[in-house]
Amino acid sequence: MRNIYFFVFLLLSVMVGHAQLKRFSFTENKMGSPLTIVMYAEDSARALSLSHQSYLLVDSLVSIFSDYIPNSELNRLSATAGTATTVKCSAALFEILKLSKQAYLKGQGTFDITVGPLSKLWREARKSKIFPDSATVVEKRQLVGFDKIQLDTIAGTAALLITGMQLDLGGIAQGYIGQRVIDFLKSRKIENALVDVSGDIVCIGRPPNTNGWTVAIGSVRLDRQLSSQLLITDAAVATSGDTFQFFEHHGKRYSHVIDPLTGYGITSQRDVTVIAKDGALADWLTKACGLLPIWSAKRLARKLNAALLIVEHRKSKMIFYSSRNFKHFWKKGRSHA
Repeated sequence: MRNIYFFVFLLLSVMVGHAQLKRFSFTENKMGSPLTIVMYAEDSARALSLSHQSYLLVDSLVSIFSDYIPNSELNRLSATAGTATTVKCSAALFEILKLSKQAYLKGQGTFDITVGPLSKLWREARKSKIFPDSATVVEKRQLVGFDKIQLDTIAGTAALLITGMQLDLGGIAQGYIGQRVIDFLKSRKIENALVDVSGDIVCIGRPPNTNGWTVAIGSVRLDRQLSSQLLITDAAVATSGDTFQFFEHHGKRYSHVIDPLTGYGITSQRDVTVIAKDGALADWLTKACGLLPIWSAKRLARKLNAALLIVEHRKSKMIFYSSRNFKHFWKKGRSHA
């Protein structure tokens, strides 16, 4: 009988504990965009403290990864390019360099963080509205290629071999940072949380009394709209496309996502959504799958246990391609096109 009483007491304690969880949401501008943290915690003081620690973690990672901050660790590494200097990296920088190398190899060169010289060239082009001449694109393209980086996994060092190289972590850092924040909250016994880093989403658990986190994905182009909702738990979602950032020249639209193999922005006009178990993986996969042939993109997603949706825009039509497992994430009762 004592065991029964103990079991009932334990069950009631768990139920009361869950009932006391409250939803807290925090938003701060980071990396030029809102970064939102949603968590379920027992009280506001603990939630506020954890959010403060989370944003400090974000700031520390941005100071390492940003190519906009002149004295960031990433820019200090880039400044040594071509000088035969081997640089000891922080743990975070070296980890993301290793992940980027894996992405470069798995994505057949379609994701490459050495694209920095081209990124800078096209940023300036979008601001000035002057299309770069082909000779300049070719010149910058010669500086690109992960084979021009030497990583020593034992010493934790990196060396950039060609003068003028510049690293750009824009296609992986947001997902990585979102994952690090979720990992931190999980280490502090937060079981249900979501982090939104400029549209790159990472979550654990689910809101109480639900089957998961509801995540909306959308695309508005040529007066046609895709507006649907996903239901996810313990996963990451990332989307990439040229809906808002592009360069038009002679009737052709060049995405802000650069093809490292050509030096030009993607022209295929795709919106790519990836669901994966890790934020960094979801982030870089959207870029690679925006460049790869459809069948290669689906094969890569399958190999990495990710779910993939590609919406390709051809004239006035929207053509949908998806991996078989993507259908499991649609929220029931919603239209998917």
